[in-house]
Amino acid sequence: MPSATRQVRVGCEFRYAAEVETAAVFQVQPYGSGPATVLRQSWHTDPAVERHGYTDLYGNECQRLTLPVGDTTLVYDALVTIPDATEAVDLDAREIPAADLPDDTLIYTLPSRYCLPDVLGDEAWRLFGGEKPGYRRVKAICDHVHGHLRFDYGKTTPTTTAVDAYAAGSGVCRDFAHVGITFCRALSIPARYVFGYLPDMDVPPAPEPMDFAAWMEVYLDGAWWTFDPRNNAARKGRVLIGRGRDALDVAMVTTFGGPVLQDMAVWAEEPA
Repeated sequence: MPSATRQVRVGCEFRYAAEVETAAVFQVQPYGSGPATVLRQSWHTDPAVERHGYTDLYGNECQRLTLPVGDTTLVYDALVTIPDATEAVDLDAREIPAADLPDDTLIYTLPSRYCLPDVLGDEAWRLFGGEKPGYRRVKAICDHVHGHLRFDYGKTTPTTTAVDAYAAGSGVCRDFAHVGITFCRALSIPARYVFGYLPDMDVPPAPEPMDFAAWMEVYLDGAWWTFDPRNNAARKGRVLIGRGRDALDVAMVTTFGGPVLQDMAVWAEEPA
C-alpha cells in the first residue's frame, strides 16, 4: 500500500536594495533528492534578471543571479508532497566507533565555523560521558540544549558560534542546532546542520512569524537520523532545503557585496 502523503505550499520573498550590481546565491528550494517531492515551483524577480541553477558540493540546489542597482524583489513559491509521518525514531540505534565510521562522515566530527567541539569538549563529556552511547545519548543532548537555551530573536548575530550561544543561554533555531551538533561532535558522533521549511502540521501554531527552520542530522547505526533541539519533538512536514557542516555551508542567501535586506517573508502551510 502506498505511503500516505500530504501537500504543503512553501516559499519565500526577499526585498533588497543595492547601490551597485551585486552577485548573489539563493538557496531556498527543496533538496533535489527528497524527502519532499516538488509538484510545481516558480521563481519571480522584479525587475526581471537572469539566473541559473547549480548543485553545490553537499548536493544542495542553488540559484545564482545578480541584483541590479536599486530595489529587487525575489519570490520563490512551490507546492510539494511530503510523507504524512514524523521522522523515524529508534531508541536502540547504536553509535559507531570513530575507527569504523565511513570516510565521508568524518568531516562531520570536526570543528567548523560555528560548531566548536574542541572548545565545548570538556562540557560535553561532563554532561553526557556517562550516558549510554547511541540514540538515547543524542536525545539527552537535545533535551539539555532545549532546556538550556531560551528561544529569543535578536540575541544572536550572524557571527554567533555555538560557544557564544551556549554561554548566553539564548538564541534562535540555528543556535540550538549548532550547540547540539557541537556536543555530538565532541563525543565523536557525526552530526550535520540542516535547514528547511517546517509548517505547523498537527501541532499548535507557533506564536512567532513563520521563518526558515534549522535542525540537525546525526549518524547512528549506519544511517542519518533527524533531531531537533529547538522543538525537541518528532514533527511532520519537514521540507529539507540544505545540508552542511553548519549554517555557513547552507546560507539561504549569500551576497558578494553589501545590499540591504529590506524585508523577508517565509511561508510553509497546507493549501486551503
